[in-house]
Amino acid sequence: MGVKHFNLPDPGEGLVEAEIVTWKVKPGDTVKTNDIVVEIETAKSLVELPIPWEGKIIELLVAEGTTVDVGQPIVSVEVEGAGDQAEPSASPEAEGGAAEGEERVANLVGYGPSASSGKRRRRKGPAESAGAAPGRAAEGVQAVMGQAGGPVAGNAPAQAAAQESPRAPEPVAATGAGPTSRAGAAPGAGVGNGGRPLAKPPVRKYAKDRGVDLAQVSASAGDGIITRADIDAFLGGGGAEAPAAAGEPADGGGGTAYAPPVFSRSGEREVRIPIKGVRKMTAQAMVGSAFSAPHVTEFITVDVTRTMKLVDRLGDDRDFRDVRVSPLLIVAKALCLAVHRNPGINATWDEAAGEIVQKNYVNLGIAAATPRGLIVPNIKDADQMSLRQLADAMADLVSTARAGRTQPAAQSGGTITITNVGVFGVDNGTPIINPGESAILCFGAIRKMPWVVGNKVKPRWVTQLSVAFDHRLVDGDLGSRFLADVAAVLEDPSKALVWA
Repeated sequence: MGVKHFNLPDPGEGLVEAEIVTWKVKPGDTVKTNDIVVEIETAKSLVELPIPWEGKIIELLVAEGTTVDVGQPIVSVEVEGAGDQAEPSASPEAEGGAAEGEERVANLVGYGPSASSGKRRRRKGPAESAGAAPGRAAEGVQAVMGQAGGPVAGNAPAQAAAQESPRAPEPVAATGAGPTSRAGAAPGAGVGNGGRPLAKPPVRKYAKDRGVDLAQVSASAGDGIITRADIDAFLGGGGAEAPAAAGEPADGGGGTAYAPPVFSRSGEREVRIPIKGVRKMTAQAMVGSAFSAPHVTEFITVDVTRTMKLVDRLGDDRDFRDVRVSPLLIVAKALCLAVHRNPGINATWDEAAGEIVQKNYVNLGIAAATPRGLIVPNIKDADQMSLRQLADAMADLVSTARAGRTQPAAQSGGTITITNVGVFGVDNGTPIINPGESAILCFGAIRKMPWVVGNKVKPRWVTQLSVAFDHRLVDGDLGSRFLADVAAVLEDPSKALVWA
């Protein structure tokens, strides 16, 4: 029997780090090859990682909520027939996985550190920064995550250290428990030795997402660790004490005290949100697109009454009875038809090669708003699908995105995108082109409006479409013809029979 360290694998797509979201195992668990052991979040998606060996979990080396580099050990496993590996902190070679001269065996595709991981300096955790031994730091991680039967007695400094992010280590007091200097925090009310409230990483994230300052939350448990239930009680008013005396006159008079404006339940005037994950990737991509591709946006207003009638008929059709039919489905089909009539809109500007790469297939991107931010997964070869196949693909895309399970491969290789701002009641917009593409279609809200039909004003279903395109390879003539063709199909869906 020997111990192996499972290193964070390279998630691809040029990503070099990931955040540990949820451990699916705990020390002492037995795992088989390809069992899911941890869920990580990259800049593009949530990913579940399988273990490449069969054995027994010895130790979780990284706490939930911690960001780690590719190639860094995250869990140790006792594997039969394996020789003991050096501890991660024993040598620079051990930090990258296999030691120098040791043969690396690829059990699963993509596992093992990247070529540069052996040169990357491993980040020190707060427990190591404070002089704690690696074994004690691991004990703290284990205790904080609640996977060793509760906190380890007498190891409060290591417990507090394990809760800190390795990106911003803070000194941890080594003295015993006692009154802290934090205002309003009584001993045993969820405040650790370092003056920081005690809470597990998922609970800290839960509080941050709701704008709650943990310093204002009292722990209900005897161990002083704040739980989600304590945060819920605080938000519900059960755990908050109103600072009535803060605004009263010093002499106790009956004058009306000034109450400063409060915009969040926590009372904080500002909230700082780390730029990471999908938000960071989106920002970089949008800035790159906006300042590299000269954008042009055109608009058109369309009578989509016939499309709305078609949507109603399809909803009652036997072939579409078990799938949701929406106007977006018809827009997607209309776009695919318009691309076939105007193939130059479905292209890429290759600066390095000095070429325009025209795609003879449509990988249709659908911009999706998720709790993690905006992502753009795409439907491969959407132009080759029937209307029912396209409906199924869109339903699967949306459900996967909402669950946060969209894989990086599903977000790469797109050729043209639709963004549906109409679901928010917005009429239209000027979208930014998805990087690597040449155009994006914006679909606005559908409203009943007065419309001239045969010299008479009638109520009709009307929407606005806009298309933003890269003027380096799409001129006004091509962009206008493409947008007019999409509008023509929405105005009269029977044109699809003629153009198909």
